[in-house]
Amino acid sequence: MAGDFGVGACGRFLSVNEDAPKTKVVEAPAKVNLFLRVLGLRPDGYHDLETLILPISLADRLEVHADSDPSFRTFSFSLDVIGEDELVRGVPRDETNLVARAGLALAERAGVRGFADVSLEKRIPSAAGLGGGSSDAAAALDALNDLWACGLDAEALRDVGASVGSDVPALMLGGPALARGRGERIERASVGPLSLVLVTFPYGVPSPDAFHWWDEAGGPTGPDPAALLGSARDHGEGFGASLFNDLEGPVIARHPEIGEAKGTLLEGGASGALMTGSGPSRRRTGDRGHGRAPAYLRDSEGFERVRIAGPPRFERGFPGPKPGVLPVGRRASGDLRPRYCGPGTVDTTGPDVAIGGSRRYK
Repeated sequence: MAGDFGVGACGRFLSVNEDAPKTKVVEAPAKVNLFLRVLGLRPDGYHDLETLILPISLADRLEVHADSDPSFRTFSFSLDVIGEDELVRGVPRDETNLVARAGLALAERAGVRGFADVSLEKRIPSAAGLGGGSSDAAAALDALNDLWACGLDAEALRDVGASVGSDVPALMLGGPALARGRGERIERASVGPLSLVLVTFPYGVPSPDAFHWWDEAGGPTGPDPAALLGSARDHGEGFGASLFNDLEGPVIARHPEIGEAKGTLLEGGASGALMTGSGPSRRRTGDRGHGRAPAYLRDSEGFERVRIAGPPRFERGFPGPKPGVLPVGRRASGDLRPRYCGPGTVDTTGPDVAIGGSRRYK
């Protein structure tokens, strides 16, 4: 389904489509939070926070066709959302989608007259704490700034992103980011390579709910993250155990199955297990180069499928296999493809792997 709407005139590129001028294909990587520290409620209704955001290989894909010129008398924006039913269900196709909000905000800021037609292929679960919508908006801003020839520098473009969503500026950096304030104050961070196992759930937790529950719980705030940030580059002893998320306790109190998943991950030998963002997705940190779905997950009731992820492709300088949702038992395409060796297992010739699915409870 597509949404088509208009208003009055007012670094992650994968390819340029030579058969369709003014078209770019871009990826929008999911993220995980290696820590999330909530400092308190602000007068404007947002919360002050500190968080370390790490983009990962699981990514949505956008095809953006756009042009701008003073000869255009109007402005129009259309959005089409495609993907598996369970991933696109509930994703808006109108101006409430962060991609559309980002495009309209940039058009107003730069006085664009022209058009944009965006096709969004969803691979990241929505409302899962993985930043899919924010990353989609960040990717769209990068592409549209170029296609519309807006000429905004990185700082000005992040300013537009901050008006769209709190996570958007950090996801425009193209690498690990330390975010403060409500997310708009960002700086680059150093994080060594990580192999992650993502466990997602068949429901979402809206961010406002998670922060409201934190308020109701009395606002517990985690420790100063200085030591964690110092060990993030080389993952020194105790790094996994030092990861924390202040929203985790209040969310688990309403969804105890998330806590059960954490217990399963830790009992299986994970160096760390933590809810990412406002949840409910949970990630397990593993050893570098880890390329298998852990046996204890394959053998655990309810874990029908898991996701394995590494750094996003734009950080590594070479094209890995196509990220996204790859059902267990199917062979991926490409020179650096994963080789599936049986139900629930994967050996890799390249580090970029995402095995699709969600944590299902019976």
